[in-house]
Amino acid sequence: MYKRILIPTDGSDLSDSSVQAGIEFAKQLNADVVGVFVAANFQYPIYVDLIPPNTPTEPEYQNAMRVLGETYLHTIQDAASRNGVEFQSVVQFNDSPAKEIVHTAHVFGCDLIFMGSHGRSGLGQFLLGSVTTKVLSNCQIPVLVHRVKHETTKTAKAA
Repeated sequence: MYKRILIPTDGSDLSDSSVQAGIEFAKQLNADVVGVFVAANFQYPIYVDLIPPNTPTEPEYQNAMRVLGETYLHTIQDAASRNGVEFQSVVQFNDSPAKEIVHTAHVFGCDLIFMGSHGRSGLGQFLLGSVTTKVLSNCQIPVLVHRVKHETTKTAKAA
């Protein structure tokens, strides 16, 4: 059915939960996985009078983001390795994570994107935006949205 699945990560708990589910899904299908972390492009502070001396250069920023992205992608790599799933990863730079996720899926020949969603709706989604919603809007391949089940607290159970 699906042979190569793209799993984006931002390092959040939601993303880690979706990664685990995505790897298990890929294992069931005997599919390969491509992990992607999208960092924002470097922005030089051009509208300030005095640039702080500790402001990173573009290469320093990109190196720091690559290290951070590789740290997050290591979670996917570990899960893939434990489950015997072929894995490759990439750190990309783009101010639109959704567009870069779709582009990366195309470049790597993925036939499915597996990603998490906070499940916000209405005003919350409007105000915060949603990378998942934007991917769904811009993508020509299937997108499987993993919704994390929120555990009910003990106090909520007792009430």
